Amino acid sequence: MTRRLAEVARQVGVSEATVSRVLNGRSGVSASTRAAVLTALDVMGYERPTQLRGERARLVGLVLPELQNPIFPALAEIMGNALAQQGFTPVLCTRTAGGVSEAEYVELLLQQQVSGVVFAGGLYAQADAVHSHYHHLVERRLPTVLINAAVDHLGLPQVSCDDAVAVEQVVGHLSSLGHEKIGLVLGPADHIPSRRKLEAFQAYAAKLGLPVLDELVEHGMFSIEGGHAAAARLYPRGATAVLCASDLLALGAVRAARRQGLSVPEDVSVVGYDDSALMNCTDPPLTTTRQPIEAMGRAVVELLVKRINGGEVAAEELLFAPELVVRGSTARHTA
Repeated sequence: MTRRLAEVARQVGVSEATVSRVLNGRSGVSASTRAAVLTALDVMGYERPTQLRGERARLVGLVLPELQNPIFPALAEIMGNALAQQGFTPVLCTRTAGGVSEAEYVELLLQQQVSGVVFAGGLYAQADAVHSHYHHLVERRLPTVLINAAVDHLGLPQVSCDDAVAVEQVVGHLSSLGHEKIGLVLGPADHIPSRRKLEAFQAYAAKLGLPVLDELVEHGMFSIEGGHAAAARLYPRGATAVLCASDLLALGAVRAARRQGLSVPEDVSVVGYDDSALMNCTDPPLTTTRQPIEAMGRAVVELLVKRINGGEVAAEELLFAPELVVRGSTARHTA
């Protein structure tokens, strides 16, 4: 108890006596200081005294990396509607460069006494990132679900699209069109879903007798610019097709091809991942892997609500099958 008082007092910047007064419900403490002490208790993983707990609000935090990638607002809409049908109000939290961090959002959501949190495209998918805020949620037993591959040992349920199946579908398609030198444009090297795609590609390409070369693998940020830079390095190395880890990366790969005087799909084929909005309206329409986000989003809400209502939810990963959508950005290799 003494250690807890000292830690909370140090976190808030007040005396241990002030923290003690708050915990014992005594007067003589301002409302702002009282709120800061209670928030510090929540963030540091300590349980509030019984008389200070109260009921959790029927709010659910939806923490997304950004809204420029169309897959994230689509997911938010699906989950928001499903939560509303269950009587919960979604609280949308999006990270921006130089803005509120994921850990800071967790603190804010704990302060609001939310009933649960969903993360999509978060730091849990980056092996080299700080994960302490997820451990806080586990320690506080706050219902939490992660979307798409996380690092090991977080102890939280996950709903994911099966990356291995997706890669096998794409490689099988490109191989049937005569492509042998297939390049990969992936997210950062510590990104777990990208690692899964790379491992699946290496295994399946070797099984088909296709070359597996380090020089045909490039990593970059998940953006059109990142895809452009990565693909621009692959084309001079002889890649006749490029498998990308997102649709935005694929659009960058198409742009890079044109900047180098190549035509898509006549000279190079490009495949995306997500099947986000408007990919059938690009030039050419993008061949891509469709994530079943409707089913995934509803499964996330089902798991979360079950946990909120006191049910047991295993800390395991539910894998959903992807679908290859063939459009105009892939064609037979004739050279």
